Amino acid sequence: MSTLRDRFDTRHNSLDILRLSFAVVVAVAHSFAMQTGDQPVWGRSTLGDFAVDGFFILSGFLVTRSYLKLNSPLRFTWHRFLRIMPGFWVCLVVTALVVAPLAALLKGYPISQAFTGDPSALRYIWANSTLLITQYDIAGILATNPTPDVFDGSLWTLIFEAFCYLLIGAIGVTGLLRLRPVLVPIVATATWLLSMGYELGINVGLGDDLIRMVFLFFIGATAHLHAHRIPMSAWIAAGAVMVFIISAAGLENYRTLGAVPLAYALLWFSACFRWPLSLRADLSYGVYIYHWPVLQVMACTALVSRSAAVFVLIGLLTTAGVAAASWFLIEKPALARKHNAVPDQVEKALRRALDHTRRQVKSAGLN
Repeated sequence: MSTLRDRFDTRHNSLDILRLSFAVVVAVAHSFAMQTGDQPVWGRSTLGDFAVDGFFILSGFLVTRSYLKLNSPLRFTWHRFLRIMPGFWVCLVVTALVVAPLAALLKGYPISQAFTGDPSALRYIWANSTLLITQYDIAGILATNPTPDVFDGSLWTLIFEAFCYLLIGAIGVTGLLRLRPVLVPIVATATWLLSMGYELGINVGLGDDLIRMVFLFFIGATAHLHAHRIPMSAWIAAGAVMVFIISAAGLENYRTLGAVPLAYALLWFSACFRWPLSLRADLSYGVYIYHWPVLQVMACTALVSRSAAVFVLIGLLTTAGVAAASWFLIEKPALARKHNAVPDQVEKALRRALDHTRRQVKSAGLN
């Protein structure tokens, strides 16, 4: 039976379309929340939960592959920085300087309310600039919206994504990612046990969101490291889907039984059903970070009282335009700098300094 390594083509697969689909699902789920205050629920999880979980599983798979391919901690960090931070920072600026004043105007406030109210739009930028979102509101402008006082509720997951990058980088620096790939599934198993502890009412002192995201990310990482041992079978995929559905429908936390089957189904689809069209523009990140502020502006207008289908459609079309602008104006130009020589130069300088220090220590010991 062929394995995931045999079937997965790094150039022709369905990972990009899956990631874009997850971003769209999150946007649709939040569209309903913007109108009613609640997301659609399947079993005991929201629709957005499943999409975010899928994001983290695929991210673990792709980011682990990226580290092993680059084989350079600094270049890996540089690539991860370029993928997240430029688009994120611009999103903060656009939300604070464009979305907030526009929302104030639509709500009948003066535009200056965004900058003079508490907390202010300028504070929104610097308070959230490190990826840790500590300010969601701007000047109380959205207080009467169905989802009040949150200008971009999608950004909260990015700090967990960055933390997972840090973990993979730390394991990679020790050499264990390549030489002892068993460590990654051990982390995945440990976080699964911690999540089970939460289900049993045992407080382990870590946030359940952190445990959730690390668990999902490391499932994907495990899949990449052990791809040569994972068989690809339509029958196994069908069984995985059934276990996922049963878990989602019947368990308080479907991930205790359904996360690994979900990961298998996604990777089987990615490897065995290759998307025939090339996605020249990767809009998934832009759709994810911009759909919430777009929907909040729409919720300040009469569109909030229209049918859900109209609200969702207009929201998706508008978000797609903003995401395209983010990709072509910010994200793609930033990613074009991936091959900048500075990370390699810094790494060489650090190695020289480390070698010099080692020689000095050795010389001092001999004397």
